[in-house]
Amino acid sequence: MAEDRIKPFTLDFDLVSGLCKSGRAKLTHRFVSNMAAQFNDSAAAEEIVRNGDKPIYDFYELDQIPETAGDLKFGTSIVYAGKVGDEYFMTQGHFHTILETGEVYYCLAGQGAMLMETPEGEVHLAEMKAGEAVYVPPRWAHRSINTGNETMVTFFVFRSDAGHDYGTIKQKGYRKLVVERDGKPVMIDNPKWAE
Repeated sequence: MAEDRIKPFTLDFDLVSGLCKSGRAKLTHRFVSNMAAQFNDSAAAEEIVRNGDKPIYDFYELDQIPETAGDLKFGTSIVYAGKVGDEYFMTQGHFHTILETGEVYYCLAGQGAMLMETPEGEVHLAEMKAGEAVYVPPRWAHRSINTGNETMVTFFVFRSDAGHDYGTIKQKGYRKLVVERDGKPVMIDNPKWAE
């Protein structure tokens, strides 16, 4: 059994760009077209897609780490600066399949916020900037939002068997949105949120 365990290794992540230059981490891209339905302003999202689409975020994750309770998955999330209407670029967001799973995000570059909510409806917005870590407790869905003018890069770590539940967020959305008002990020109710 010990022969099947993963061996120690070192992996590169650029501290400013978040890029894994060695190619050992799997890269996933998300564009406005992938998330158009999650933005409040559907017309603005459709206009961006019609005009050539735009990348919203990329993330690197290690898929070769076994999905066992004793292992940790980690990687980087790279959220680009921009908005759809007045809503900032954001990650899709997720609960963990094993709901009782926490996660840590350490901001390497840029600034933004982590929007979190529980299944029971508690909501929290944690601002973050380079050099700060956000702890996402168990039971909290979470979404990274770039509220700045530069790319926001975070490094994340969570238990390897936790899984991702993207479906709940796709179906219901988040209760709150983060939008720009008078040049500043503000959290408002999501008119599209489904009970």
